[in-house]
Amino acid sequence: MNTTNSPETAVLQFAGRPLPRSLRGLPAVLLNDDATAPEAIDAALDRYRRLVVVGGDAELARVLTRLLRADRLDVEVGYAPSGRTPATRAYRLPAGWRAARRARAGTAVAVPLIRDDAGTVLAGAGRWVPVDGSVVLRGEGIVDDTALFDGDVAGVLIEPLGTAPGLRAGIESRRGRVRRWVSGRAAQLGTTGALVVRDGVYGTRTVKRSTFYRHIEDWLLVR
Repeated sequence: MNTTNSPETAVLQFAGRPLPRSLRGLPAVLLNDDATAPEAIDAALDRYRRLVVVGGDAELARVLTRLLRADRLDVEVGYAPSGRTPATRAYRLPAGWRAARRARAGTAVAVPLIRDDAGTVLAGAGRWVPVDGSVVLRGEGIVDDTALFDGDVAGVLIEPLGTAPGLRAGIESRRGRVRRWVSGRAAQLGTTGALVVRDGVYGTRTVKRSTFYRHIEDWLLVR
């Protein structure tokens, strides 16, 4: 499907992000106020068939979360970040001007939607990290039926996959490296205390349990 001149396509332009030249001429929704952004995104869902996100992974996740909660995963989503991100690597997407062109004129395909038990979508990378004042994450991690760890680790990284089974998780070293990945549909954590990081955004409360898992419905990514 080519939507180069389609009025069914709109741009969601987040604050501080320049509008790529190839997206000019499309209707643009400027999202400068976090308080009103959900309502603006919801209004765009009802009006346009394809939304192009000009922002980073956290902004893409916000849009996908609104689609999930509004039960509108039938809306196509293009992604036009200015540079490489965990999401572009996970879904093998371009960045910069190539991403903008692809997001406008590409074809939408169904890919796994990864969410957590709080109803928030993960776009590029999630983490379980120790709470402030601790250097280790203590507990147990499981991916489907496979034990990821049991004891103390520096942290855990969770990433979406562009294909089944949906996600992968690995133990991070203190330098942020992962030596072994385990793939599955769900990654679960039981811990004495951890913080959840979603696409670079830290959670505001300590959790004892957390789960990232593949939603029953996919989302439509423009490639």
